[in-house]
Amino acid sequence: MASAYRHIKHVLFGRPLPSERLEHERLNKKTALAVLSSDVISSVAYATDQILYVIGGAIGLAALGYVIPISGVIVGLLILVGLSYRQTIFAYPNGGGSYTVARENLGVRAGLVAAAALLTDYILTVAVSISGGIAAITSAYPASRPHIVLMCVASILFLSIINMRGVRESGIAFSIPTYVFIIMMLALLGTGFYRSYTGHEIAQFGGVLNVDASTEEQYRKIASIGNYAFVYLMLRGFAEGCVALTGTEAISNGVMAFKAPAQRNAATTLGWMVAILGTFFLGASTLAHHYHIMPTQETVLSQLGRHIFGTGVLYYALQYATFAILVLAANTAFADFPRLSGILAHDGFMPKQLAARGDRLAFSNGIIALAAIAMVLVIIFGGNTNALIPLYAIGVFICFTLSQTGMVVHWFRLKSRGWQFRALLNGLGAIATAIVALIQVATKFTSGGWIVVVIIPLIILLLNKIHRHYESFSAEIAFEGQSPITPLHHTVVVPVNSITKATSGALVYATTISDEVVAVFVEVDKSKTAEIEAKWEEWDIGVPLVVLPSPYRSILRPLVEYVENLRMTSPGELVTVVVPEIVPRKWWEHLLHNKTALYVRTAFLFRPNVVVTAVPYLLGHAYRLREWMQHDEQIEEATIGAEPGREVA
Repeated sequence: MASAYRHIKHVLFGRPLPSERLEHERLNKKTALAVLSSDVISSVAYATDQILYVIGGAIGLAALGYVIPISGVIVGLLILVGLSYRQTIFAYPNGGGSYTVARENLGVRAGLVAAAALLTDYILTVAVSISGGIAAITSAYPASRPHIVLMCVASILFLSIINMRGVRESGIAFSIPTYVFIIMMLALLGTGFYRSYTGHEIAQFGGVLNVDASTEEQYRKIASIGNYAFVYLMLRGFAEGCVALTGTEAISNGVMAFKAPAQRNAATTLGWMVAILGTFFLGASTLAHHYHIMPTQETVLSQLGRHIFGTGVLYYALQYATFAILVLAANTAFADFPRLSGILAHDGFMPKQLAARGDRLAFSNGIIALAAIAMVLVIIFGGNTNALIPLYAIGVFICFTLSQTGMVVHWFRLKSRGWQFRALLNGLGAIATAIVALIQVATKFTSGGWIVVVIIPLIILLLNKIHRHYESFSAEIAFEGQSPITPLHHTVVVPVNSITKATSGALVYATTISDEVVAVFVEVDKSKTAEIEAKWEEWDIGVPLVVLPSPYRSILRPLVEYVENLRMTSPGELVTVVVPEIVPRKWWEHLLHNKTALYVRTAFLFRPNVVVTAVPYLLGHAYRLREWMQHDEQIEEATIGAEPGREVA
């Protein structure tokens, strides 16, 4: 069974890697762009949709007149945040995530706020990216819409397996779809702008309204909603469009994943990422305005593809590329959520298991936890991107603000050459992202944003609770070695059901660890008592047999009471319960035997000064041992009878 499990594990996740391979698993700039920037670049597939989805629902096609200015402001914010994080890369060569920067410069509480916001956002990144990717497929194949949730869950499972195989293999897997998407977007924008400039348009396809957005009727709608409502609507559209910035900090958080010189390579990759996203996002919004496209059940990119490419091969290539990069965009979260969880675990704020690397040098436990939570979220929201988006990006801008504020404090402390300009740049970034964070909370609160506002404090409470546990745990087990170790009186109890080889092996072990050994028989069936007492007396091994009556046919209760009475006879009494355990040869044979040894271990788990030891008896082992002994005897006889100088096979 164990060998079959290992074989399946190696097929799915690959063979184990030694620790020294960790350095060789680092990424070059091209691979890192695919691994760490796929989340940011792929947001072009739904950022424009979200702006138009919000403002278009209120003012119709007149919203197209505002999509370009809103997108332009978001791109300007993207450049400012990118410049700010470029400074973080050089200031924190070991990874300058929001948690690290905020904790070191603003204190533990600020660090935990950043950590809670980041953990929430990473989970939402997986859910939103996967849902958006599946939306690209359902746009091309409407008949597949009833299976959205199933396809989302399958994509998350696939992604988690890829990440469990390790950094380099996941990097290779992500590189191809990311660059295919970049090529398809360049083709879409290039062809679209060329045709709009030259007037060589393809005939309109079904489902798209080709109406002039500047008509008097449309602008009458704008006037009817009122000035304050109009401002709120624009802010809400801006807040939804800011999902384009999610994942911007991934590169500064993963500087250690780059090959040397890591900082320079990370800064270059960050510049590429900002340039690509800014171009794609602003280009998609401009073309949406030109073609008068509004989001429906079909995405904006899908509609643009139909207008610009028609319904041929290039259109489907665009949709598949969009699906691939959106599904794989969740890799940013699969890379950073386990890493952040490992840092928090190392600091004592999350379970220690999350700090351990698996066979493939990946934080396997963190990957599994992220996949499980994201799948639950996708199932709850039915894989609907529009339902998930209101929860998204609030945590991101909280992190941006804390990180940039921490960097301002960092420059004031360090006061290195040019620190005033660096502090000013990070200060501007902090102010801008703080304003956006407030806009996010204010405009999204009633449409689902309140969930994030509630969850982040709950996560902080949980992190503090875990930390207090580890602190009290360390204090309780601490031993300075100043007090002498007092010898304890040691009694060994061996539960027996009958006289077998397993019982004999347990008694042999028991007599090696103490001079006071007692065998205990729990009397469930009185008819067996006389028989075992007679056999025990006949065996005469010098170990007394105690019979414990059990009127309610329980094996554990009389045994626990007997051991408790022994333990309470004197202070410091140590009792070891040695349990004979029969281990079958085949996995299915375990189903045919009681797991008494497991139940006994569980019953005494929380009892002080009680040690439970299982002595396994392997079925078939004695038979194989006799075979080996006979084989050795045959070789010895053949060796004695062989001619001098002649080898025996």
